[in-house]
Amino acid sequence: MKRRDFTLAMLSLPLARPALAQSTPLRIEQVADGFRVPWSVGFLPGGDMLVTERAGRLWRVAPDGKRQRITGVPEVAARGQGGLLDVVVARDFSRTGAIFLSYAKAQASGGAGTALAVARLDGTKLVNPRRIFEMMPGSSGGRHFGGRIVEARDGTLFLTIGERGDRPSAQDLTRENGSVIRVARDGRIPPDNPFLNSPGTRPAIWSYGHRNPQGAALDGQGRLWLCEHGAQGGDEVNLIEKGANYGWPVISYGRHYSGAKIGEGTSKAGMKQPAFYWDPSIAPSGLAILGQGRFPGWQGAMLVGSLKFDHIAVLAPGAKRQITRIETPETIRVRDVREGPDGAIWFLSEGNGALYRITSG
Repeated sequence: MKRRDFTLAMLSLPLARPALAQSTPLRIEQVADGFRVPWSVGFLPGGDMLVTERAGRLWRVAPDGKRQRITGVPEVAARGQGGLLDVVVARDFSRTGAIFLSYAKAQASGGAGTALAVARLDGTKLVNPRRIFEMMPGSSGGRHFGGRIVEARDGTLFLTIGERGDRPSAQDLTRENGSVIRVARDGRIPPDNPFLNSPGTRPAIWSYGHRNPQGAALDGQGRLWLCEHGAQGGDEVNLIEKGANYGWPVISYGRHYSGAKIGEGTSKAGMKQPAFYWDPSIAPSGLAILGQGRFPGWQGAMLVGSLKFDHIAVLAPGAKRQITRIETPETIRVRDVREGPDGAIWFLSEGNGALYRITSG
């Protein structure tokens, strides 16, 4: 494995919690490489990992970096930003062998929609993969699939869905574009979903008004947080509340790529404000919220990968402010960031096609 030591790049900002900004020496090591557009990493009991590639390949990676391709993956629509996206290992994997996958699925209309599947992993084979959700209808465009999965504490599943380049659809509750959906593990709609009994709405929707959420994680209280792409400016970190509207494209802290104003401004009654936003955009993808692991003083810190500026942003707990960034030759187009079972920070660099691990001391 390739290893080297580094210290954090400090930002000239007043610190909410100085412990987060201690210049503790960190060590970064390359665990595996040779991936083509890697999208997500998940952790299996015993130390192996799962890594997705957007083209549709799923790999089982040993701690020494050796990998085997897993068969039985659902067919994906690998077009534009779509393909095989997230992988999450179920908390009860030791008993059930269950993993969850999100992907772009081709539809009869010629378009594609974000889908969610569950399967049992048997060595290097997926057994009985079952699609438990699919956004309908999809779109012929190749943008904004979302695709991040989170297993909630109650066992239900959250899935992020982008607005697929159709901006007004994010405010349309008859469609699942631009939403976070919540389903049970068998695909049923939980009875406490906010729009279950609202005529004409999609009952899987949990929150809406999102543009393209590509990072999602639970905090220590079990609350769901997202990071999502804005346009030219206005990338956001949001604390997700049941039934809430997050405003896109009516409000935003960014502008269209043409320079034109977005919607009605930066706020409107009934629409949630972000906990934090970036301007200019960093193109966020991948979100981890640290627990009590290998980084003293970092409990609750948020790590967000940047596809545009090639770093991992470090935010204070609650996304109050950005404290620092992890910026090295390894952090090129960071697609996913996770806290591993070992308490280390793990991330995928799309630019390097590699999986890395960060430890302290």
